[in-house]
Amino acid sequence: MKKTLKVIAYLLLGLLVGLFVLYLALHKKEPQGVAGAEAEQLSQQVYTQLNKPAWDSTAWVKWTFRGDHHYRWDKRNNRVKLTHGDREVVVDLGSLQGVAKEAGVPLRGTAAAQAIKEAYAKFCNDSFWLVAPYKLTDEGTQRSVVSLPDGSKGLKVTYAGGGVTPGDSYVWIINEEGLPLAFQMWVSILPLGGVEASWEKWVDLPTGARLSTFHLIGGAYESVITGLDGGMGDAGF
Repeated sequence: MKKTLKVIAYLLLGLLVGLFVLYLALHKKEPQGVAGAEAEQLSQQVYTQLNKPAWDSTAWVKWTFRGDHHYRWDKRNNRVKLTHGDREVVVDLGSLQGVAKEAGVPLRGTAAAQAIKEAYAKFCNDSFWLVAPYKLTDEGTQRSVVSLPDGSKGLKVTYAGGGVTPGDSYVWIINEEGLPLAFQMWVSILPLGGVEASWEKWVDLPTGARLSTFHLIGGAYESVITGLDGGMGDAGF
């Protein structure tokens, strides 16, 4: 029995050492950037490439995230509807109040409050994967320029406030025309720093705004956006 326990202990120790070595190999230290005019210029270059004025004037946008989070975002009136399984939640993004239904039955009290809170958190995460390039200069952001390994310049954006995970940082890799190709993440929900996610398969909305519909995260995990559309009329809910 003692011998078996000793073997198990050695195996666990070896596993921990292996995980630590893997962490050291994959983890990247968050780079320190230089704030100033160059960072602001890079931000504006992205906005020009993606037609930010068209995005700002888009009244509504709908999309499905990872196959089961169905969104209709009423940008004009600052509210969103999320349908997930049997649940439908409408959240006012200003007041964070809303209404929730489960299989068509209205939720009340604590159940409704929890459903609204969860829907808002999902929206903050899922919409970021859709519109992050338009949020480079949001209130509470800090921008700086960092040097990338290939000698090019990256745009670091830190979200000092807002959303549900303030303090997260992203280093954008941008081509010469200002199109985002990928970003590297230093975020609270990931134990590794510098995980890279691609921004690919750009689609033009009828309004003229451009949005990415595919991300390859860490070289392995795919995050796909489908059913994307947007317009200038009523959001339809």
